[in-house]
Amino acid sequence: MRGFSKQLKNAHKELVSAKVVIILNAYEWNIDIFRRRYTIIAFCARYIINQKNIMLNYKLQGYGSMYRMEHADAMGSFQLGLKRIFDIVFSIIGLILFSPLILVFSAILFYDKGPVFFKQERVGYKGKPFMIYKFRTMRTDAESDGIPRLENERNKYLTPFGGFLRAHHLDELPQLWNVLKGDMSFVGPRPERQYFIDQINRETDDYHYIYLMRPGVTSYATIFNGYTDTMDKMLKRLEYDLDYLDNRNIFTDLGIIAKTFFSVFSGKKF
Repeated sequence: MRGFSKQLKNAHKELVSAKVVIILNAYEWNIDIFRRRYTIIAFCARYIINQKNIMLNYKLQGYGSMYRMEHADAMGSFQLGLKRIFDIVFSIIGLILFSPLILVFSAILFYDKGPVFFKQERVGYKGKPFMIYKFRTMRTDAESDGIPRLENERNKYLTPFGGFLRAHHLDELPQLWNVLKGDMSFVGPRPERQYFIDQINRETDDYHYIYLMRPGVTSYATIFNGYTDTMDKMLKRLEYDLDYLDNRNIFTDLGIIAKTFFSVFSGKKF
């Protein structure tokens, strides 16, 4: 996670008596800071790190100090204000541009013996619950027993038209309303249900950092990690989201949006 590199750059100032340093999850240019003064005996890239212990303690060998991974929002108040303005303006434009599709899909779903929209409680910004909206893609008896299920377990309940919407991510169009209301942003971590958050919290202490951001319609994790149908993928998604938190800016968001459009229109499955 690149957020640790900021701490790493300052850590050598505190290493007065150390002669040997173990460095985890840093980039080569960071290691050069230490190589000039210390013997480097270990370097582990982030993909080697145990995903079930993402909140790591970094012990500096020979010195004995423990460095705890912390995360902070890289966006300042000015950029956050611009991001919100962008969300409001383009959610309105999106609702206008896609209104014909929204009306057509609504009419089809209306005659499909079920509600047009699917709504579900998710946990969002500052840990507050909100209702997320999508076009209904499943039969009405999905999760009728009240037990939340992962994506791959619910696929058997997909309707034919719902499968089409899901495959092209068109079921997400009603989330433009969530973005306009301020429940969500165009870019941010995908919002999760409390049931699965509780499971994630059994594996790591990092999830509370997600509450620093508005949930997003898309994210790097959405593009590169796809739907989360296992706990390992949930933890990998968390790693992507925390990396985004540590490094995000307006240009990062524009890049993610561009990659999302390219992936959708090229037919990429994610």
